[in-house]
Amino acid sequence: MKLEEYKKIISMAVGNEIAAFEFYTSVSKTAKDANIKAIFKELAEEEKKHRSYLEGLLANPKTMHFDESADYKVAESVDKPKLSIEMKPKDAIALAMKEEEEAMVMYQALAASSKDADQKGMFNSLALMEKGHKTRLENMYTSMAFPEVW
Repeated sequence: MKLEEYKKIISMAVGNEIAAFEFYTSVSKTAKDANIKAIFKELAEEEKKHRSYLEGLLANPKTMHFDESADYKVAESVDKPKLSIEMKPKDAIALAMKEEEEAMVMYQALAASSKDADQKGMFNSLALMEKGHKTRLENMYTSMAFPEVW
């Protein structure tokens, strides 16, 4: 893959991280529930770190490697709630979980349609990163939605 194509992919990923940061920040500022505020503030900070990481790649392109994350498929069994100021913590986590699932699926689709092996690898790596976010949120969601299990 040519360097410019690589930078274009990473730039797109930076844009996605910015959008996620803005979404999580907005929820953290407008939610009434203190737990939701704290969770979404933490998620926003993580997205900020991901953005910095990706911008570092733009400054110094290199191969990305990610560990496989477990995929519990919880997000796939949950309907995406609508954003509201009065959201319950479990619904806020469900919304974030669905957003991460959508990002993961988008990167998987881009990888599947790519003809360039390096580009395919890049999209697969980005999908794994989003899968890791989704897994973390799924763990939080199951703890909140089903406390009787714990």
